[in-house]
Amino acid sequence: MYICTHFLNKFNHIINAMYAIVEIAGQQFKVEKDQKVFVHRLATEEGKKVAFDNVLLIGDGDKVTIGAPAINGAQVGAKVVKHLKGDKVIVFKKKRRKGYRVKNGHRQSLSEIVIESIVATGAKKSAPAKAEKAAPKKEVKKAAPVKAEKAAPKKEVKKVEAKAKPTAKVEEVTQDLSKMTVAQLKEMAKAKGISGISSMKKADLIAALS
Repeated sequence: MYICTHFLNKFNHIINAMYAIVEIAGQQFKVEKDQKVFVHRLATEEGKKVAFDNVLLIGDGDKVTIGAPAINGAQVGAKVVKHLKGDKVIVFKKKRRKGYRVKNGHRQSLSEIVIESIVATGAKKSAPAKAEKAAPKKEVKKAAPVKAEKAAPKKEVKKVEAKAKPTAKVEEVTQDLSKMTVAQLKEMAKAKGISGISSMKKADLIAALS
């Protein structure tokens, strides 16, 4: 009779115990107070406390509260016991008839935590860590105008060279026309629609065509 009542009391304690479904490091866990849980490695140091705000469900006896998706004001408090590595997992890859075989081992970095409290309402959200170190980048941008001033004379040199090229081309054209005969020059003048070709001399034809 004593054994039956002992098991009934233990069973009732399990049923009436408060529990929560909480998201920790990308995984969902069903936790109770004083329960040990192994989660993905946390940034918190050993021995320090940590709070998880993303509580999806809380059960307290017959009362069940479901979040949408999380419950406002709910929080699960825990303490980081230690950091460790999980059991080794062998990853073996093979391609038949190719001579391809690769064997790798992996040990997941874990953190052991103990659930200390489950709060259904009234908890304040933990503030996220702020990232600093953004000031030095502004000093680098101030050096840009100096480069623009040094590059300015190069553009002027290019313009001078560009202006000098057309005169050279005109000289080449006049030299080619001077080698041609008067008949050839007149044919070119007719093609361009120049009038009064019959009375023109060679020099006049060259001047008109250039």
